[in-house]
Amino acid sequence: MVEKTDDDGTLRSLHERGRVAAEYPRVRALVGATDTAGRRRAGNLLARVGPDAVLAEHPGTPVVSVAFTGHSTVSGLVAPVTAELARHGLLLRPHVSDFDSYVFDLSDTGSELYAAKPDAVVCLLDASVVFDEVPLPWRPEDVARVFDEKLRLLGGLAGVFDGVGRGTLVLNTLPLPREWPAQLVALRDRARLGAVWREANARLLRLMDEHPSLTVLDLDPLLGAELPLRDDRLGVYTHTELSPEAQAAYAGELAGVFRATAGRAKKVLVLDLDNTVWGGILGDDGIEGIEVSGSYRGEAFRKLQRSARQIASQGVLLAAVSKNDLEPVREVLGSHPDMTLREDDFVRVVANWRPKHDNLRELAAELNLGVDSFVFADDSPYECGLVTRELPDVAVVALDDEPALHVEKLLRDGWFTVRDVTADDLKRPERYREDLDRKDFLDSFSSLDDYLRELEVQVRFADASPAELARVSQLTLRTNQFNLTTERLQEAEVAERAAAPGSLVLTIRSGDRFGDNGVVGAVLAHRDDDALVIDNFLLSCRVFARGIEQACLSALLGHAREQGLSTARAGYRPSAKNGKVRDFYPANGFAPAAPGAGPDSSPVLFRHDLADITAPPEHVRLTLSLGGLHQ
Repeated sequence: MVEKTDDDGTLRSLHERGRVAAEYPRVRALVGATDTAGRRRAGNLLARVGPDAVLAEHPGTPVVSVAFTGHSTVSGLVAPVTAELARHGLLLRPHVSDFDSYVFDLSDTGSELYAAKPDAVVCLLDASVVFDEVPLPWRPEDVARVFDEKLRLLGGLAGVFDGVGRGTLVLNTLPLPREWPAQLVALRDRARLGAVWREANARLLRLMDEHPSLTVLDLDPLLGAELPLRDDRLGVYTHTELSPEAQAAYAGELAGVFRATAGRAKKVLVLDLDNTVWGGILGDDGIEGIEVSGSYRGEAFRKLQRSARQIASQGVLLAAVSKNDLEPVREVLGSHPDMTLREDDFVRVVANWRPKHDNLRELAAELNLGVDSFVFADDSPYECGLVTRELPDVAVVALDDEPALHVEKLLRDGWFTVRDVTADDLKRPERYREDLDRKDFLDSFSSLDDYLRELEVQVRFADASPAELARVSQLTLRTNQFNLTTERLQEAEVAERAAAPGSLVLTIRSGDRFGDNGVVGAVLAHRDDDALVIDNFLLSCRVFARGIEQACLSALLGHAREQGLSTARAGYRPSAKNGKVRDFYPANGFAPAAPGAGPDSSPVLFRHDLADITAPPEHVRLTLSLGGLHQ
């Protein structure tokens, strides 16, 4: 008997034995190891199992609920999206609308789509949205008129969703199948149609600037990868307007959106050096012998360096972990005339001869991040395999000996996708470098108290300004450790709470002798009769244990008492990541009010009578600007 050893075969074997739900923790690695075709088969298998069967076996598995609607048949997206989310340890709970029901779904606030309260809505658009309504015969002017009407319709639907929807609405640009320009015999008319189409798609993309709940994905870059846009037989017979290959690629893009929505966007890119950042082995070839530009292969490595620097410029932390001696590495980064990346581009360069998974683990501890925030890229199958085995939560990008493909492999999965880059994001690498300086500063003191006194911690605890609402949303989406309830909020939802009577949306901004940390935390609360209800308390892992959280909680409770309230209530909902803050409220004077955290994931509740409020730490210099709690 021949034993099945390929990953897809193993998943199929699990399915045939009815063991997919029971052994779901294995599925993430199995799906991750498959190619595109294997992932499509895996999605079909997993979609048949469904999220409830998995949750019955593994109740802590995170779920993303997604409603699919559109003008054409959209059910074909369910399987590839299921597979993409499984790769990241997420379950899909789909809600699939009827054919061509997107206008009703999104315009009627009483529709089943809104009643389902999904985390995201995917409205799949295609060229038939426009061409189904042009007259026959048609001219480019007819297409322009109908497309303009559709854009106004889509803008209106996005406005309705802003008002009553939950989470994110995802639209896409409309690729133009060749069958339409090919029906125009004049080259000038074809050019006019192309211009009309591209201008309309550009207006569609710009709708994101007007609607905070809207994301528009551009399909053109996907189709540039030689994917077939359409399968004519599926299009004519089933009204499925994207080919299976295009659906799979689009599912990958959607997974990036959903990862960001679920707070799972990656934060750190860790690069190997030899044959990854430069060509050759530094220890063997010497500084003069490595390839970084000029030659065919050298230009490929230069392209990788430029891409890494571009990613890092948007707030992603860049680090290097290499089996090398440190001094030659620093010499390359400091003085090689053709290098694009320099040592200042990295928050940390680790070069030694220890196992890379040990270096990654220590790097995560230094940055106060989980290893699941890391993407690790290496050309060595041995190193990739070892990191995958020892640190399964690290996303591993397996490069190879063809450097011309490094960039495409690095960017393929959109690991760092977020809806927006904030001003705080742009300063993140600098601030993490300052944090590492703080750690060196800490090492020079004999006690933590002495260190904190000399650190000169300053905190501004105030109502969030309109410009800070995006950052508050980002904190709810990306903070996992100091996140008391794990409630994820889009920017529009934060704005809605900030505008509600009796509601507080507060930001925590900190700094010290090493520099400004920016907005590092947020508190969301509201008044309920004579009680203050703390809906969530969030703090960046960068500033844990400096007394900032105690100072802000003390100030908030004092503010509630000054406003005439008699009690404060708060909750803690356990997750896989926030165990270190389970005692935050009891340690600050709150008494248990209800056990919670039962099968329905209800939070553990606490109560404070506001009589004896713990004083803020003396070493924290606190500035307050807290609004009223009038209902």
